[in-house]
Amino acid sequence: MSPIHYLEEKTLISLLQNKDQRAFNYLYDNYAGALYGVIIRIVLSKTYADEVIQDVFVKIWNHVDTFDATKGRLYTWMIHIARNVAIDCIKSKGVQNEQKNQSLPNVVDDKEKHNFTIPENVDFIGFKNVLNELKTDWKQLIEMAYFEGYTQQEIAVKLDIPLGTVKTRTRGALLELKKILKEYQ
Repeated sequence: MSPIHYLEEKTLISLLQNKDQRAFNYLYDNYAGALYGVIIRIVLSKTYADEVIQDVFVKIWNHVDTFDATKGRLYTWMIHIARNVAIDCIKSKGVQNEQKNQSLPNVVDDKEKHNFTIPENVDFIGFKNVLNELKTDWKQLIEMAYFEGYTQQEIAVKLDIPLGTVKTRTRGALLELKKILKEYQ
């Protein structure tokens, strides 16, 4: 079987729903780097990120039939899955216990040893540029919630602002992101 070089999203989704292995390979080859970038920003560990990326693609493969194109793009749906799996990973008791048991110097050394190399195409849709178009406080909330895995309650505590303010700002940021992203389509 020869590899697929380019697929429109609609065709890709159809092939994935029909469990076409070439479509899965195409999906992995073209999206793994970007999803890995989201994951590594949340889990901060190459070991965990490698495990999470595998879990994400298994989840995508097993649940692609639940994807609804009327609610958004495939890429957005996959980022949502990657983010949720990464957050589940860092909130798991095993990971939390392991992190508590490391001394501070080991944590610092580990980050230096891993020499994180995220593929250059991680941000191929230019999401960093999109985030930079937001007001500073909105950008901070989005980064904390979606890339660092904080809940709104945790953000409120960390930033020392009321939970209602976090919710209002997050809603404003998401509405603004929606407008900005429509310009990119």
